[in-house]
Amino acid sequence: MGGWVGKIARINLSTGKISVEDLPQKTAVDYLGGRGLGARILYDEVGPSVEPYSPDNLLIFTTGPLTGTKAPSSSRFSVTTKSPLTGTILDSNCGGKAGLRLKDAGYDALIISGKAAKPVCIIVDEKGIKIQDAGQLWGKDVNETTDILLGQAANPLTASVACIGPAGENLVRFAAVINDKSKAVGRGGVGAVMGSKNLKAVVTSGESKQIAADQETLDFIVYEARKVIKQSPITSIGLPTYGTSALVRVMDMMGAFPSYNFTESIFEHLNDISGEMLREKLFIKQKACWGCPIGCKRETKTANGTGEGPEYESLWALGPECGIHDLEAIADANYLCNRLGLDTISTGVTIGCAMELEKRGIADEGVRFGDAKSMLKAVGDIAYRRNHGDALAEGSRRMAEKHGAKEFAMQAKSMEFPAYEPRAMGVQGLSFATSNRGGCHLRGNMLGPEMLGVPKIVDHSGATGTVGLLIYHQHISAAFDSLGVCKFAGFAVSDELLARMMTAITGIEFVPQNLHHAGERIWNLERLYNLREGFTSKDDTLPKRLMEEPLKDGPAKGRVVKLAPQLEEYYRYRGWDANGVPKKEKLKQLGLEA
Repeated sequence: MGGWVGKIARINLSTGKISVEDLPQKTAVDYLGGRGLGARILYDEVGPSVEPYSPDNLLIFTTGPLTGTKAPSSSRFSVTTKSPLTGTILDSNCGGKAGLRLKDAGYDALIISGKAAKPVCIIVDEKGIKIQDAGQLWGKDVNETTDILLGQAANPLTASVACIGPAGENLVRFAAVINDKSKAVGRGGVGAVMGSKNLKAVVTSGESKQIAADQETLDFIVYEARKVIKQSPITSIGLPTYGTSALVRVMDMMGAFPSYNFTESIFEHLNDISGEMLREKLFIKQKACWGCPIGCKRETKTANGTGEGPEYESLWALGPECGIHDLEAIADANYLCNRLGLDTISTGVTIGCAMELEKRGIADEGVRFGDAKSMLKAVGDIAYRRNHGDALAEGSRRMAEKHGAKEFAMQAKSMEFPAYEPRAMGVQGLSFATSNRGGCHLRGNMLGPEMLGVPKIVDHSGATGTVGLLIYHQHISAAFDSLGVCKFAGFAVSDELLARMMTAITGIEFVPQNLHHAGERIWNLERLYNLREGFTSKDDTLPKRLMEEPLKDGPAKGRVVKLAPQLEEYYRYRGWDANGVPKKEKLKQLGLEA
């Protein structure tokens, strides 16, 4: 099959058994790969009786049919598991080279089960797969681990390391897997599941190239795709010049830039932490993931070190969310999260929640708004579960519940929110509430149509009528995650171009509707998984603050999220019943009937 290698490897860490099986073509076409393939496997094999840290939970590395091809920005891969943070189905998506090298080694997916008796790493190359002792790596940070494993690789130039740091080893519920030192499989605690299996790293290496069914046609379509990327102001100017931090001023100008744990929607020290200031003060050079013509990454430097980022979300979470405007401290905290293997969003928002509890006199977890020193200390304490860090390592909801103050945790289904104030955006709150992995902007972000005018500007006052547009974005986001393409390419590359690329690569006729239908199938399967786990429509909700406390100032002053009518409309549009359960007719339409 062009696009898919056609092979899945199973690795049982308890027994050491390794086997390889075929990827059925129907499964590949119906679920595309990446997130979709991972969801199908997890649904079939990990039921409600399996706890996230159980050896029976799976850790599934998946690539997409476009991963490693000439398609622009096609280095993405996914890791799927049951989340220790949320208890929901979880996939987390990442760039870098790990997915590319896994596919070059000859596999569409790795299904990892069991628990090793002692720390190990998995080595995957074109000769096969082996489990290797990693006792000497346990306790080391991401950078040290990566350097050692690359030094042991037969050809470091064709190898990639995806590993955990101390946060994953210590089962921090939002620990990340870090690829190539700085690319995070970040959200939901995939790193903690990896740590629970005593798995320190997965090293992938390969040189096989992906062969398209129709290379000549593919080359032409890729040429067209790269041309539209160069024509879009976002992908040709904004992201290459300032990276994702270009959003800072835009979001603040719209009153959608939350600060002080979502108590404010603008930030008084904006100029100190803007994308322009980041470029002026810390920027060294532009960087890009493999195969990406956009280049949104940047290498930066502070007085204490160098690294990648901070990205928009990290800059916000470790900065304004905590009332901090010391740009170097924010960057240092970002570097530290990468080295220790922490999700920057959940780290910053959990610390921000603790800061609000301290301000209100509810609890003192050792951090205070505006105190960069305490924030930096908390990052290290969380990773090692030291002192107050042990409570923070449980995530904002559990930490706040311990103090009887759950309403101050800015989360949905226990996943901390990213840098978008829902009260200033029409249906972004609905997006957070209905996301299958919890409060997340990457499951149907309304940033494009509501804030940036891509593909066109729509009403963002919260009026009805844009729910269908959110559902469209949820489906196409699932398709992007499953194909192996970065969503930033989606600011310019249309679904029609993606479908044409799929046809040229696989030799199977694809049209845009196929991608949307696959995205809807994946979304509904994830919903079914969560329903089976005991989640209900009552979990499709937001903190009371966002629904009951109007914004005090800024362009969106006076607004709240009117979730109830949006949710009713959302269920109806989706073909679900009033309790958020997909109807039989919908499941039959998607091929998901029992």
